[in-house]
Amino acid sequence: MDRSQLLRGTLDAAVLAVLAQDDGYGYDVLRRLRGAGLVDVGEASVYGTLRRLYRGGALSSYVMPSDEGPHRRYYGLTELGRDQLAQAREAWKDFARVLDQLLVPQLEVTA
Repeated sequence: MDRSQLLRGTLDAAVLAVLAQDDGYGYDVLRRLRGAGLVDVGEASVYGTLRRLYRGGALSSYVMPSDEGPHRRYYGLTELGRDQLAQAREAWKDFARVLDQLLVPQLEVTA
């Protein structure tokens, strides 16, 4: 199965979930996603997702100075972002339940 297709459909939810734990800047979000096991996620995908979620009102942003170079733009969830994350969690639970029923072999009960 092509994991990149699964990731493409769920990256918004994953980014929102990471930022629900703590605000973060682009590379920090990427690092946290990879640390959680999404090793195939690309840098451009994460930065594009952050920009799109910000433009859509799901994220707020602020700039902080960095000791290691230029300033960093941090992102955090807005109320809309928290609502979108809650909706994504519900949709994922429903979707996963259905796929589990389809993909996990059910034990046959013999009489």
